[in-house]
Amino acid sequence: MSGEAKFNFNLFETQIVPVLRDCNYINLPIELPGVIDEVNFLLTKCGSIFYQENIKTSDLKSCEAFAKTVLDIVWEKINTGHWKDVDPNWRYAFTFASLFKVLCLLAKKDSDKIEIIKACDTGLLMGAPLMRNILSKIASKLSTILSNESGNNRDEPKAKQMKYADDTKCLTNPVVIEKDLPKESFISLYLEKCSPVVLTGAISDWPALSTNPWSTDYFLNKARFRTVPIELGSKYTDDSWTQKLMTIEDFIQTYILNKSKQKEIGYLAQHNLFDQIPELLDDIALPSYIENESGVDISIYFGPGGTISPLHFDPKYNLLAQVVGEKYIRLYSEEETQFLYPRKNTWLSNTSQVDVENPDLASFPLFSQAKYQECVLGPGDLLHIPPRCWHYVRSLSTSISISFWW
Repeated sequence: MSGEAKFNFNLFETQIVPVLRDCNYINLPIELPGVIDEVNFLLTKCGSIFYQENIKTSDLKSCEAFAKTVLDIVWEKINTGHWKDVDPNWRYAFTFASLFKVLCLLAKKDSDKIEIIKACDTGLLMGAPLMRNILSKIASKLSTILSNESGNNRDEPKAKQMKYADDTKCLTNPVVIEKDLPKESFISLYLEKCSPVVLTGAISDWPALSTNPWSTDYFLNKARFRTVPIELGSKYTDDSWTQKLMTIEDFIQTYILNKSKQKEIGYLAQHNLFDQIPELLDDIALPSYIENESGVDISIYFGPGGTISPLHFDPKYNLLAQVVGEKYIRLYSEEETQFLYPRKNTWLSNTSQVDVENPDLASFPLFSQAKYQECVLGPGDLLHIPPRCWHYVRSLSTSISISFWW
C-alpha cells in the first residue's frame, strides 16, 4: 500500500470537516487479503476519486455506484454461514464501502442526514473499525446536528416515567448480598470460588445513575437517529424470534412507550452500543472489581418489562450492572447441569430446554432436583455471574442493564 488520499473538505458541510480532518487518509491501492479482486478494484477506484482537487458531480455518482456494488457483494458474503467464521477483511471492505457512500452523500447539499446516519451505523454494525472509527464520529456529529435542528418541534409522545416492579415474588433462596465490599474480599470470597454475589450500591456514582440519569427521554435526546439491532420475540429460543434494524427512536416509541399496542416484544439485547456511540461511555465506568481492565466486553440490554433471557451459561466472568428498572434472576451452578437438559444442537448447547418458571416436568423430570439461587436487581446493583453458571433473567419493568464480560 502506498500514498495518502486527501479529501476535498470544501465539498462537505462545515460541521463535518473537523471529524474528517482527524481521519483524513486512506492508503491506496486498497488491497484486502482474501477479498476478491473486483472488490479491491472498486474500493481503490472510490478512493482515487478523493485524490482530486476538484471532484466532479459525475465522479461522485460513479463513486456512489461503485460503493453500492461493493456493499451488495460483501453483504451476501458476510451473511453466508456463521458470523464468527467471516474473514475480518470482508468486514473491512464493508466499512470502506460504507465510508465512500457516506462521503458521497455528504457532498450532496440536499442529502437526508438521517439516511447518512443509517449508512454510518450499518457500516459500524456489519463492518470493522476503520480510520479511528470515523463512521462513529460522523454519525455522532450528524446526530447532534439533527437534534439541535429538531429542537422541540418534533411531535412525539411524552416518555413514561420508568417504574420499578412492586410485586416481586418472595425469594426462597436468595443470592448473598454485600454492600461496600472491598475488592480483595470479592476476589477471595466470590471470584476465586466461582460464587454469585449481589454488590449493592456498587455503581451508584455513575453519571447514568446520578448527574445524567438514564431514561427513555435521555436516549431519545442522545441517540434517537441511531440504528441498532432489535430482537423481536419474548426470547431467542422461540421459533418466531427474529431481529430487525431500526432507529432508537422507533424502538422506544414502538416497544417501550406504546408497548400495550404491540403483540410482540422488542429488545435491544447484548449489543455493544458503546463502540457504536462512544460518548455513552462517559455515563458509566468499568467496575473496580474487575482485575484485568484490558479485553473487557461491554454489552447493553434495554427493553420493556417481560423480556426474557432463557436459562443459559456464558464462558466468561460477568458483572451485570442494573442501571434502570428491575430484573428477576435465577442462577444454577455448573454442578446442576445434569438436571438442566442442555439443548443438543451446537449453536444453543449453552441453553437449557426447560422453561424455568413454567417447567414441563413430564418431559424434564430431573429439573425439579436442580438447586438454585435467585435475586432481584435494582438500580445501582451489580451481580457477579461466574463462568458456566446457568442463569435465567426476566425484566420486571422497563430495564437497562450492562454486562461486563472478561
